[in-house]
Amino acid sequence: MRVDETGGTDREVTAESLLAAAEQAFLRSEFDVVQPLLQRLRNTFGEPDTDPADVRYGTLLAAMAARVEDWPKAVRLCPDAPVGAETGVIHFLAVSALRELAREDRHADAGVAAVAIVLWAHLLDEENSDDIRALVTGRRGEPLPDALWEQALGRLRGRIADLLRALDARAGRDALAAWHTAWEAECADGVIVSSDIPTDAGPHALIPLVDAAWYLVDHGRSADLLSADTARHLGLNLWAEEGPTHRTYAVPLARALADRGRDRVRGGRWSEALADIGTAAQLGHALKSDEKDAVIRAWRNVGRGRNGLGNDPLIRIAGLEQAYVLLPRDTALAAELTAELVRRGKQVAHTDPLESRSLFKRALAVTPRDPAAQAELDGLLGDEASFANAVRGMLARDPACGPARRWLERHSEERAVALAVSGHTDEAQAAVREMLRHKDPTQTPLRKNNHTLSGLLLLAARRTDAGSRDGLERRVELLRTAATIPSRIQGHVRENLHEALLLLAEHLEATAAPSDVIDLFLRDLMRTGVSTRFDKVVENAYVLRATVRKRTGDLGGAQRDLACAEAIGDGLPLQAPLFGSAPRTSRRDDPRQDTLF
Repeated sequence: MRVDETGGTDREVTAESLLAAAEQAFLRSEFDVVQPLLQRLRNTFGEPDTDPADVRYGTLLAAMAARVEDWPKAVRLCPDAPVGAETGVIHFLAVSALRELAREDRHADAGVAAVAIVLWAHLLDEENSDDIRALVTGRRGEPLPDALWEQALGRLRGRIADLLRALDARAGRDALAAWHTAWEAECADGVIVSSDIPTDAGPHALIPLVDAAWYLVDHGRSADLLSADTARHLGLNLWAEEGPTHRTYAVPLARALADRGRDRVRGGRWSEALADIGTAAQLGHALKSDEKDAVIRAWRNVGRGRNGLGNDPLIRIAGLEQAYVLLPRDTALAAELTAELVRRGKQVAHTDPLESRSLFKRALAVTPRDPAAQAELDGLLGDEASFANAVRGMLARDPACGPARRWLERHSEERAVALAVSGHTDEAQAAVREMLRHKDPTQTPLRKNNHTLSGLLLLAARRTDAGSRDGLERRVELLRTAATIPSRIQGHVRENLHEALLLLAEHLEATAAPSDVIDLFLRDLMRTGVSTRFDKVVENAYVLRATVRKRTGDLGGAQRDLACAEAIGDGLPLQAPLFGSAPRTSRRDDPRQDTLF
């Protein structure tokens, strides 16, 4: 069959010819012809389902819907990337979207803004700019000078931004989730990544919040991002677990905070600057050299007034603590923080001994073995019993005094641990009961609470330093003590003891003499066969000591060490002799350490 472009007989009809005829009819404003052509296309060939025909078809349908102000349908039909569609049809739909946004008599459908952004971003893109310029030139009937063209584009972009800002203002959107931010981001960086134009959602459905946030930061609008974030999370502690680390835009937010921190340093707002940079670091921001310089300048001045007047020690200590988190290897900062802590501790020693003790202990945590802090703390602790009685008197006078109650609770906990390790179990239980009374005055603690005492010892063991021999020895001793106390967690305590023994054995293997490993083994805190790795460390220690003894002429000692190494490595019956034949048995027979000698 042969038809002309409107259905008359002329040439063979195809899906392409019908679609092209519909587009040309639309451009000639012959709208009554467009619909029959599209209907014939659907009836004869079905709806196009391959690029770019489906894009051209969808754009044409959307334009027809926009013409009769059926914007929900126009939004639904508009392709998210109108590549390949007729420029004139796209232009008609884009202009219609702007006119709809400009109407103040009704609230525009949210999708209309998305359509306007997508279509105008496409039309004004560098790759398509020649098409739109040719269209305008054809309609004017004469070329447009370059300067005039650039001026017209600037005004058009501004007009689009103004309409979107008005839409944002009516909906109360902040800069982070504003349509005009999405438009400007698309114009600047081409960040639209959505696969579909949103029909009822906001800009976040068109571009991700993180891309909008990056646009604000990269184009000098960090303040807008921070204002938007503050308004969204008013009252939220930025350092809280549910804070900004869970924002989808945490990385650009950190960058904005770091930038504001540097600006605040330049303005002499030291505490606020440290808070900003500190929060940025918590969000994962790695400080650059200029940001580290800003932190140094801030900590040197925070809490200090001009000419030494108006100093605030609390603000200074808080600021130094924030800076210390950011620059933990800065020795000058550590020394200054320590000195301020000691100075403040001396000031409140008589008015608030609890706070004073806490300050001195913090100073020693920052600078271990600091002589000033240690001397002051030793002075406070010199008469621990009298100090504790004074705090008890304070609590008796004011039962609601939380700091006194908490200090006595910690003090009783420390006493319970120390007494238990020294073998004074009954006194340790009494200290546990006092601790429990201070924790909850309404409860009457049990006379014996082995579970709590074991738990305190286990907790103290976990708090010890695992990087030094003294710390590991202390951990083993605490867990050994806990393992001798019958309780519901005794099995768990013993597992921790075995782990601590292995860590200590490996530490001694790397840093001490073989005899130190052997001495640990001879304490009989863990039998052979429980930990293969522990047994191997001990076996190696015996072999090494045998080598040393043989080299120094102690052949008998070397022979005994080698026999012990073999016994540990292979396992012996409980009463097996060290020398002579013995049947091989399972390692589970677990010979006692004392049968090896």
